[in-house]
Amino acid sequence: MRASLKTLRRMAEKVGADITVLREREVDYDSDVPRKITEVLVRKVPDNQQFLDLRVAVLGNVDSGKSTLLGVLTQGELDNGRGRARLNLFRHLHEIQSGRTSSISFEILGFNSKGEVVNYSDSRTAEEICESSSKMITFIDLAGHHKYLKTTIFGLTSYCPDFAMLVVSANTGIVGTTREHLGLAMALKVPFFIVISKVDLCSKATVERTVKQLERILKQPGCNKLPLLVNSDDDAVTAAQQFAQSPNITPIFTLSSVSGENLDLLKVFLNILPPLTNSKEQEELMQQLTEFQVDEIYTVPEVGTVVGGTLSSGICREGENLVVGPTDDGKFLRLKVCSIQRNRSACRVLRAGQAATLALGPFDRSLLRKGMVMVSPEMNPTICSVFEAEIVLLFHATTFRKGFQVTVHVGNVRQTAIVEKIHGKDKLRTGEKAVVCFRFIKHPEYLKIGAKLLFREGVTKGIGHVTDLQAITTKENGLEESLGSGQLSF
Repeated sequence: MRASLKTLRRMAEKVGADITVLREREVDYDSDVPRKITEVLVRKVPDNQQFLDLRVAVLGNVDSGKSTLLGVLTQGELDNGRGRARLNLFRHLHEIQSGRTSSISFEILGFNSKGEVVNYSDSRTAEEICESSSKMITFIDLAGHHKYLKTTIFGLTSYCPDFAMLVVSANTGIVGTTREHLGLAMALKVPFFIVISKVDLCSKATVERTVKQLERILKQPGCNKLPLLVNSDDDAVTAAQQFAQSPNITPIFTLSSVSGENLDLLKVFLNILPPLTNSKEQEELMQQLTEFQVDEIYTVPEVGTVVGGTLSSGICREGENLVVGPTDDGKFLRLKVCSIQRNRSACRVLRAGQAATLALGPFDRSLLRKGMVMVSPEMNPTICSVFEAEIVLLFHATTFRKGFQVTVHVGNVRQTAIVEKIHGKDKLRTGEKAVVCFRFIKHPEYLKIGAKLLFREGVTKGIGHVTDLQAITTKENGLEESLGSGQLSF
């Protein structure tokens, strides 16, 4: 066994990979000498990347311990039971005062080549975490409160998480927005695993009751998932491998952020969890034209305007010239990318599927808004105000008919739209399917056919995908090319 591991280590070194022994077992064999069997993780970071990158969205009801769990994972010290661990995650004063997350915050957790956790303990900076990690997990901390549901939906649709972590409190069980968040993850086809937190607060029987309640919901026909309770390191390794292969399996962890019980199992699981996209798919995306979704806009002193978001296709380099839009009247404006930062450290080249912030220098911030795209000038992007989508109405109190107004979420686009026409029907009721024609109320947006769509209005909810776009042409807009003034109009 030792010789085999040595050979494997030498083979891995040759190709620039690292190996870690995950688990070993003694096997019953006819001989008197005990024999062992070992499972080894071989990890190779692609040559064109600094580290493997995974994005995990964190969902769950208000007060289920989402931010505290992330604080414990990323800061490396346990909570005091009164919310100390989460203080570093909050972005606003009112969040610290109320203890409720109302904005989307990002936290990073690294794993080095030996599978050990690299986080902010030992007073590391974000740059040091990036340098010493071979795998990075970016947690997207979302809001649990119903009041901030639109922020949570925006986080799930625009940041394209690979996985979702649904946090359920052991002492309250499935209450509030938990079912809704579970439904959102399923509607957007994001594979999710479940963490039951606060097990130090209640008896074993209460924890078991919560687990049973979850298992019952997961096995329902709507979910059709196979729950897998993780109790040992062995389970965590199996769960990570099975979870990546089949989306039907849902691992369930029971842990405490105060006593630290079973926290290691979650870390083992996150370390082994493989990225969803393979390198071949990414290569294909990188060969397409550049397209960057604008999710956040900041003004940074001495840097100027900075936009945050995800590069959905192509490659973006420092100093590249792109066009951004559509503006309220459907134009695209020229701009230049001055510098790029990814996971809080500078980066020269951005590849498809990666999230980053781009500095645009003296570009006027008031011209930008969430939901815009930055594309390469030769792309000739299609924009539309009217589009058709095939939808399923998940819940509606009465009937859904022409003239109804809903908030539509498609990727990073979020705008109110009016129902212009329902094909083949006068009205829709809960659970019915139809092709519906929508019109944006305010300004045209950049959409793609096949994009997933969510809409909501009060208690009305629906999902679907975009099937047809009515592109706005130059004649309709009455626009002419005014290249002299530094604007590019389509």
